[in-house]
This record gives sequence, structure tokens and C-alpha cells, in this order.
Amino acid sequence: MQQIINFIIRNKNFLLFLLLFSISILFTVQSHSYHKSKFINSANFLTGGIYNSANNISAYFSLKSQNKLLSEENKRLKSLLYNSKSIMKKEHLDSLNAPYHFSNAQVIRNSYSATDNIILINKGENDSIKQDFGVITTQGIVGIVDKTSGHFATVISILNTTSSISAQLKKTNHFGTLEWDAKNPAIVQLTDIPKIANVSVGDTIITSGRSSIFPKDIKIGLIENYKLDAAENYYEINVRLFNDMTNLEHVYIIENTKKPEVTNLLNE
Repeated sequence: MQQIINFIIRNKNFLLFLLLFSISILFTVQSHSYHKSKFINSANFLTGGIYNSANNISAYFSLKSQNKLLSEENKRLKSLLYNSKSIMKKEHLDSLNAPYHFSNAQVIRNSYSATDNIILINKGENDSIKQDFGVITTQGIVGIVDKTSGHFATVISILNTTSSISAQLKKTNHFGTLEWDAKNPAIVQLTDIPKIANVSVGDTIITSGRSSIFPKDIKIGLIENYKLDAAENYYEINVRLFNDMTNLEHVYIIENTKKPEVTNLLNE
């Protein structure tokens, strides 16, 4: 306390000047509307900048939770999108009767440089994930669930020489088999498209919906080039993927709730 008193005594002239100067500024601002508006604008600019910086810092640290919310919302929208195509006559989509259920997951390991590439995701049996569930991103297909444990699952990537997925030309109903020749992680091959099909470079390739794994109309890629096979009856088509398979993080898992019924019927 004594030090504070000594400081005031030593600097009494300077402190008196600051006090009188502050009072004069206050009177000036109060008595002149122009100065008052300038002062308020300056104060707003200063406090606005501080709040904006604080908000940016807070937003940065909340990115993870925001990404989770966006992922959940995308899951809901995808469920509405693909199920509405299967239940067009219903006025409202009943999620309990919808054939496709979506859940989200995160890729924790991804391989794309081998011939039989496998992806590891952070959802498993405890999350009701099972073998033969489809896996996609917002850009297109990723692969099919192969094996599961309590908390994890492996996915057979479309960049796997054992992968075989039904796909078709978007502009027609001609469909074939999507495979990979293990040469380029950005290019897959579509075979068994008949010669009579109208094929052009740049055409969009989508899932055909003829399997019990993926619904129809999920994006796959664009035709890069094509040629006829040796017998000249079917096209051999190179498809450039929409997905960057070397850069996967968030994925969506598709469950076809009608698959057991279809499988049992076919087995009979």
C-alpha cells in the first residue's frame, strides 16, 4: 500500500494531466455528435475485432464436434435421398420401413498401393456393422465390409483385385461389372457393357442397384476411355473415380435391411 502511495506522489503531475485530459475528451465526445459517433465506431471496431478473434479460436477448437454434427446430418440426408427413390409413392418417408439405413464411421487405416487393398474403419459389431454392408463417401463408393470385430471393421476397397460391383451407365440401363486391374488408384474398369450401348468419353457411371449391397445412383466416376474386347461384343471401359481413394477420412456405411429376405428367396 505504501508503494502505491509513493508512486502516486512521485507521478502526481502526470496522473493529474491524464485525469484532466480524460475529462476533456469525455466532455468533447458528449457535446459533439460527430466526435461521439467516431468514438462509438472506434470502440465497436476494437471490441468487434476482439470478439471475432475469440470466436475464431473457439471455432477452431470446436471443429471436431462440428464435423461430427455435419457427418450425422449427411447420414440423415443420404438415408432420405436413397430411400426416397425406393419408396416414391409414400408421402412421407418412414425410417422404420426404409430399406437402407446409414451410419457414419472414420477411416483409421487405408491402403491403396497393393493389389488387394483393405481399409480399416472405427465401427464394428457393437455398432451393428456386419459383413457385406456397403461403404461410400459423399463423392462415391469406397468398398464393402469384409470382417468385423467389436469396435472395428475391415473393408474390401474397390482398389482390390477381388472386388466386383454391379455398375451401369447413368444415361442408359446398360450395366456391367466394376473391377480393378491394380495399375492406377484413380482408375477402375467396367466390363460386360454390350456393344450396342451408347458409350461416350465423359459419361457418368453409377451403381446399378441390382445387388443387395448398394442402392442405385451412387456416383462412381466418369468414362476416361474405352475399347471393344477381343471378341468385339463388349466394351472394356476405364472409369476415373470421383473419390480420391488415397485421401479418405469420413465414410458412410449402408445397411440394406431387406437383404436377408432377398438372400433367403434366392437360396430357395
